[in-house]
Amino acid sequence: MAKTKEYTNGEVTIVWKPESCIHSGICVKGLPQVFRPRVRPWLRIDKATTQELINQVNQCPSGALSFYMNAEVKKVSADIKTKVEVLEKGPLLVFGALKVVHKDGTTDLKSKTTAFCRCGGSNNKPYCDGSHVKIDFKG
Repeated sequence: MAKTKEYTNGEVTIVWKPESCIHSGICVKGLPQVFRPRVRPWLRIDKATTQELINQVNQCPSGALSFYMNAEVKKVSADIKTKVEVLEKGPLLVFGALKVVHKDGTTDLKSKTTAFCRCGGSNNKPYCDGSHVKIDFKG
């Protein structure tokens, strides 16, 4: 089972799946006072507002960072619109709420941005792990 860590400020909970992280650095560049990869704990959720945290987590391209509002307790809203974006030489990004059903029957609930592998090289299928860069994927 994949390891996850949760950090909460009482209003929002950030969920981190380290095995899904492609180390793009977007989180660190956006909120360096919160995301500190060389220090443990690496995430200091109390160093930004709830809205700042949400805005930054929404930019995570791999889906390694996600969040849920504590009052909603991981409720996936059926009325959230879904958008799909194909990145040149990269993954398929899906924005919005979705349920991923794996071949073994396990499920993942995704509430914001999810990166799906298009190159075939990911060791974390169906999710992107950054392998497209290593294999110089054209697509």
